Amino acid sequence: MKALIRDILIALAIAIAVSCLIRPVIVKETSMEPTLKENNYLIAAKQAYRFGRIEYEDIIIFKSETDKGRLLIKRVIGLPGDVITISDGVVYRSGKILKEDYIMGGETAVTPGEIYNFRVPEGQVFVMGDNRQVSLDSRSDMLGTISKKSIKGKAVFRFYPFSDAGKIH
Repeated sequence: MKALIRDILIALAIAIAVSCLIRPVIVKETSMEPTLKENNYLIAAKQAYRFGRIEYEDIIIFKSETDKGRLLIKRVIGLPGDVITISDGVVYRSGKILKEDYIMGGETAVTPGEIYNFRVPEGQVFVMGDNRQVSLDSRSDMLGTISKKSIKGKAVFRFYPFSDAGKIH
């Protein structure tokens, strides 16, 4: 009986530890294509930014403050203090053209919208989807920049579909 109780306690401790560290996520939209497709199953590292810092091109999961608290997934384009400009379909970060081979259409794709010299506020990040034609992201006043406090994790691994399983870039 003691062995059974010990095994149950160990299993419970492992389950609690795992639930504190990772979050399963299902992609529900097409705004991150071609990187992530609708119905991809992902693992998000919940503590990624507790011990590390947000970096350019991280794919983050965050709670929307304007869309009924829905979880969204986007790519980090700008960090606090960066100046973002989008002009003639080209994205600039602090005066330098971004090389974005991950977006829908590749490096020749255009990013819709015009933004001029927008400085990313402290405690915020500027995010965009990889499918720029359909993504609701920081280009829109409906979403705007994302508070670091709203970030729930970093997408790190795709486990379904199995043919695409692996680390997310």
